[in-house]
Amino acid sequence: MKKIFFTINFIILFFIFIFTFSNRSLCAYPKLVTKINEAFETIESWLIKISTPAAAVAVGTGVFMKKFSFGDEERIRIGKKIIRGSLFSYAFILSTNLILAAIQLLLA
Repeated sequence: MKKIFFTINFIILFFIFIFTFSNRSLCAYPKLVTKINEAFETIESWLIKISTPAAAVAVGTGVFMKKFSFGDEERIRIGKKIIRGSLFSYAFILSTNLILAAIQLLLA
């Protein structure tokens, strides 16, 4: 019952937003669009600059957790999960950056 309620509300709100904001297109204001694009590019560069040391700290934490587990299987497993998760997350961030750059080249 709750799922149906939330889906109906989502659909109603979706159509309200479409019909309310459709006449206020961002394409009508090129300066705003370029500012938004520049803002997204700076946010993207910040994310990459922050994610590199964060991934290094997470991998280091996982390595030290494995190294100083003293034979505890649970800590070894957690250390492996931290290392694997941080590397996958970092690879996801880098691949997102590559995909966005490819899309930008195709659109330009």
